Amino acid sequence: MPAKPWQLALIALFGLLAGAVVILTLIALILTPTLPALDDLSGAQLKVPLRVYTADGELLAEFGEEKRIPVKIEEVPDLLIKAVLAAEDRSFYYHHGVDFVGILRAALHNLRTQSTSQGASTITMQVARNFFLSPEKTYTRKIKEVLLAFKIERELSKQQILELYFNKIFLGHRSYGFAAAAQTYYGKNLQALTLPEMAMLAGLPKAPSRDNPLNNPENATERRNAILKQMLNLNFIDEAAYAEAVNAPLAAARHNLKSDTVAPYVAELVRQYMIQTYDEKTYAGGFHVYTTLKARHQQAAVRALRAGLLEYDRRHGYRGPAGQVAFRGKPDAIYLDDALKDYRVVGDLLPGVVLEVGEKSAQVYTQDGATVELGWGGLSWARRYIDENTLGNPVKNAADAVKPGDIIYLEAVEDPQQLPETGPWRLAQIPEVAGALVALRPVDGAVLALTGGFDFYQSSFNRVTQAERQPGSSIKPFIFSAALDKGFTAASTVSGAPIVMDGESPEEEWRPEDYSKKFFGPTRLRVALAQSLNLVAVRLLRALGVAYTVEYMERFGFDPAKLPRNLSLALGTASATPMQMVNAFTVFANGGYRVTPYFIARVEDANHNVLEQANPATVCRECDVPGSTSIANAGRAGTTESQGNPPAAATTGMAADKGQPVHAPRVLSPETSFLMASMMQDVIRAGTGRGALVLGRKDLAGKTGTTNDYRDAWFSGFNSEVAATAWVGFDQPVSLGRAETGGRTALPVWIDFMREALAGVPEKPPVPPETMVRLTINSETGKPTTPDDPEAMEEYFAPGTETPQDLPGTEGETDGAAAPARPPENIRENLF
Repeated sequence: MPAKPWQLALIALFGLLAGAVVILTLIALILTPTLPALDDLSGAQLKVPLRVYTADGELLAEFGEEKRIPVKIEEVPDLLIKAVLAAEDRSFYYHHGVDFVGILRAALHNLRTQSTSQGASTITMQVARNFFLSPEKTYTRKIKEVLLAFKIERELSKQQILELYFNKIFLGHRSYGFAAAAQTYYGKNLQALTLPEMAMLAGLPKAPSRDNPLNNPENATERRNAILKQMLNLNFIDEAAYAEAVNAPLAAARHNLKSDTVAPYVAELVRQYMIQTYDEKTYAGGFHVYTTLKARHQQAAVRALRAGLLEYDRRHGYRGPAGQVAFRGKPDAIYLDDALKDYRVVGDLLPGVVLEVGEKSAQVYTQDGATVELGWGGLSWARRYIDENTLGNPVKNAADAVKPGDIIYLEAVEDPQQLPETGPWRLAQIPEVAGALVALRPVDGAVLALTGGFDFYQSSFNRVTQAERQPGSSIKPFIFSAALDKGFTAASTVSGAPIVMDGESPEEEWRPEDYSKKFFGPTRLRVALAQSLNLVAVRLLRALGVAYTVEYMERFGFDPAKLPRNLSLALGTASATPMQMVNAFTVFANGGYRVTPYFIARVEDANHNVLEQANPATVCRECDVPGSTSIANAGRAGTTESQGNPPAAATTGMAADKGQPVHAPRVLSPETSFLMASMMQDVIRAGTGRGALVLGRKDLAGKTGTTNDYRDAWFSGFNSEVAATAWVGFDQPVSLGRAETGGRTALPVWIDFMREALAGVPEKPPVPPETMVRLTINSETGKPTTPDDPEAMEEYFAPGTETPQDLPGTEGETDGAAAPARPPENIRENLF
């Protein structure tokens, strides 16, 4: 009996199905061995960026191609999970990795449209694709995806799969995972998201570019509302919640990492160290690096340096607008935004376009879309810059400073109430002058603050560690320290009379001078240091001998190759970075010990396991053992290379034996250290650093430095808690201008920093060692006297030096002095 047509059709259908099953089975048998193992399917495989923190846990920076903040599934709000399920896989908890109904629906659609536009991927299949497979839309990849999804479902729980999905999926703008996306689009953590924000994020996996709220807000809103409707249909939310959510504004905006603490120069040092140490794992290994920076100190350093450079810039006049844009009438915001698009915020200076100019004010459209008024107090400083010593005529009205169409920069006045005549905004310009500020903890060398310029993204050159400049009279404390160890005292007198050194012709004569152009008779060393007298320093160096002094200065960390072998050393013609200078001053701040700067406290892996822990050499006064450290040879303890841009070992403070504490070597006797700190207190009490008296503290000491032709301005100062160095100068050494001394240009930066760094820190003046002798001397001669002498004063003496006496080579030109080397012909006097 012949088969009926319907029977033949049924047989054919079963044959096709059987054939398909056989083919699929064969394909599965062929492809299954090529599937990756799931052993590495864990959070460790996620590409998590390197994150850098302050010592107090504030995030400073992150490095990596993928923004990701791994979270546990328990930390994800239930409503966000429901939003994702409504958008991507409503039957997630019921299937075994593959939604066959969805696949059949997508296949029919693709056959009908002759495309591969629909994939019907479940969450499990997306996990398989994102971890192991390419994103190409081919049937072979889809079959692999299905097989791998089954494998994942067999080996992982639903919660584990969800956790992988929530951390791995790409959601646009370099954001991988929902926690990172919540920060990118809303600046929130997951727990703070609202229902419409959750729905918006849940709509991104399907098409991160097309449905992105920043690139295409219309599509994003439509997609969000569709997901909210689906959540309502699935009874995940009620009618009231739905109605409120669909009417909510999109509210998404770009939220880049923004910390109150700006430390890109330190972050870059950390990045370089991590690349050197961990190579290709650096950007994806999820490392957490905790620096030694204190957030308060770093914030104060950045503010102080920027304020100091802007103040210098105002003193020297306005160089004109950053650009010009032409317009007639009142331009619209789109035109103005386009005119400003190539300008960026530099060091908190905001770009803007001048719209209108009145008699004493101007209207400015800023890059953030606001129109602000620039008052007379913010404009009146803008006399025209002619050169470093010359200004144009005083500004009489606003039109003398700015014109409509000028593209300018605005500085926000931190406290307008203190400057009511200025108002909230002040005309500014990006400084051409450079600067640096670095602060160390004297007890162990930890970097508390470091800023290597006005704006890292304008210039990444780190002047703290890379700029080798002449320190000027900042070098004098180290020469005076050498003198104290040679038997001089703070009461010893040295002549400040003129010095002339012959050259091959009269034009080559070397005539060092003091800043005041005055000459002094015999002057006590305490006074000479406070007043930064060059002629006294030159005679003192000649008496000590240059070779001895250079060797002596090695104990402070100075590179002997950078120290000139002639009398110009007394005027600071050496080369040193701000890091080297501040580290040298820590010896006086901590009582005579050599510490090594370091800026990484510890390195942790993605799971916060400690990989490296700093073990810096630390001051331990109780550990001093007589004879354990030869002070005479202390210059050879440690390495000079650790001062500027330190090698890896010095960066983290790692020691050979991590289990044992490391003690900093003593390089100065307690007596010499105390005397020098005391003498540098007089620099602030009555000398070139007296501007620091505004801080109202009695435990501060320091030294100004100004070089020939005012090319470099320095101030290095300290107490027992903080040592800091500020430097100002041009990257290509040229004059800062007349009278731009260390006390005028660098000291205000140091003061502004220390005001914040020492807020709430109790005063702790240096305590004289028990061995010190205190005598009454005559303030003019330095000789012992009686208390009833009208010029009597008290002075400290190291034991054995309590009878002041003239030492050879300090009164005459050559009597008993070491034969001086003739300074180079281009050397003139350095000043402070």
